[in-house]
Amino acid sequence: MNKLTAKEIALKLEHIIDPNDPFIKHCQNDERKNVQQLVKKWINAYEKEKALKEEFERMCTYENELRSNGYEYIAGIDEVGRGPLAGPVVAAAVILREDFYLLGLTDSKKLTEEKREYYYDKIIEKALDVGIGFVSAEEVDTINIYEATKLAMQKALQSLTKVAPEYLLIDAMKLPIPLPQQSIIKGDANSISIAASSVVAKVTRDRYMKKLGEKYPQYGFEQHMGYGTKQHLEAITKYGVICEHRKSFAPIKSLRLEC
Repeated sequence: MNKLTAKEIALKLEHIIDPNDPFIKHCQNDERKNVQQLVKKWINAYEKEKALKEEFERMCTYENELRSNGYEYIAGIDEVGRGPLAGPVVAAAVILREDFYLLGLTDSKKLTEEKREYYYDKIIEKALDVGIGFVSAEEVDTINIYEATKLAMQKALQSLTKVAPEYLLIDAMKLPIPLPQQSIIKGDANSISIAASSVVAKVTRDRYMKKLGEKYPQYGFEQHMGYGTKQHLEAITKYGVICEHRKSFAPIKSLRLEC
């Protein structure tokens, strides 16, 4: 063992997948500090991946149970944009393949922007079908935010073009449509299909808001995504509201429309 350099040991560890592999034990018995650091790094990485695999399996529980009951095309549905003062409500419907595997995918709010973009690309690449639904700020003002959320989800379902969903898993919502469905509280953290739709909806809406920020740079939409931050409220006070603002929302009800 001592004949191997630290670099050679590091290369060999890259091919070890079992913590009970005798080589791991040899490394642990090696007195060299750099070798101890290498094996510690390997064990930490192994434990992290193990935890991610267990979490992924947990998040597949709803889908696996439905497939065992004969459902093949299961659509996860989620939305983003209920709370902002500006911009659309965006929903996504995602139907994943049975063999879909993407460690670390979870509620989009728990992911960095970089991670969301990465997972978005993987979901688009690997999903059986993805649908997007937009409901504008004007529609939100007309029908209220709750109804707008349901409408965005229904639009997302209607935009699926490759396969027809047989069952719906929805984040904390029920839809008035004749399809079997289940509303799951905190569904984006408990169902892999809803987590996928959460990421797709979030990335889609963020991209929309960034483009809106280019069109109306004085509001800083690309920074706050339309939420009622101090920066946004100050901009509204200074520049008024535009068509993308939700005039029915309390902070801007009394401001003059300038679009």
